[in-house]
Amino acid sequence: MPGDEKPVGVAVLGLGNVGSEVVRIIENSAEDLAARVGAPLVLRGIGVRRVTTDRGVPIELLTDDIEELVAREDVDIVVEVMGPVEPSRKAILGALERGKSVVTANKALLATSTGELAQAAESAHVDLYFEAAVAGAIPVIRPLTQSLAGDTVLRVAGIVNGTTNYILSAMDSTGADYASALADASALGYAEADPTADVEGYDAAAKAAILASIAFHTRVTADDVYREGITKVTPADFGSAHALGCTIKLLSICERITTDEGSQRVSARVYPALVPLSHPSTARSMPWWSRPRPRAG
Repeated sequence: MPGDEKPVGVAVLGLGNVGSEVVRIIENSAEDLAARVGAPLVLRGIGVRRVTTDRGVPIELLTDDIEELVAREDVDIVVEVMGPVEPSRKAILGALERGKSVVTANKALLATSTGELAQAAESAHVDLYFEAAVAGAIPVIRPLTQSLAGDTVLRVAGIVNGTTNYILSAMDSTGADYASALADASALGYAEADPTADVEGYDAAAKAAILASIAFHTRVTADDVYREGITKVTPADFGSAHALGCTIKLLSICERITTDEGSQRVSARVYPALVPLSHPSTARSMPWWSRPRPRAG
């Protein structure tokens, strides 16, 4: 009978900005989610490093015993948004091995362990989803894994880091130097307190590794990606770019290339590149999110 569907138990690992938003959606959109899923989603618990009363959720939902939470029989889906490679890897593998599907946005982990995690999911006959790990809400993982599964992908290129896109766009439009544009991005909440991962290209390199691995059906890690950040870009560089009818964007480019010997290999690189002003990517100056992100407390 309608309404008698078995609830789907969800465990959320991590309660930072992303985790808090996941919890909010599960709690505030319960009726809509139940209609879409075909069964009610029930938040069973939230894994955190420290259980405190100021987290904005009922304290009985909080636990610092991640292993116990993912092992619970009433948990069907684990959403991992903790961030670091460890203990995230251990938690995800534990969930998959126990027959629970996993959703993760952990690009640093995926950039090194996608194959291992995918194999664990396949062995347990459960699902591993990580669309949010690359380009946020822009669908790119699913088209590569499903829509283009029967095609040969030759090249994947684009802007995959919103913070650097804002900084470069601000430098381009206002003539500001890098330090001033970064300070502006930080004040608006677009840049993290430590922006190194973004501005030095580490974030984009991790995403490039994920995209290259999926698109070309091979193992590519972040260490395999040529990486150059935006910290050395100057207003004078934009002047030179404009003279050529271009601007500067931090691009992620992954492609299958043929060597001089006739063999093929995968090339993945992240660097500030000249992009013609007529190119569609130049129309986007803001980060992918529509409003400033809340700063981490």
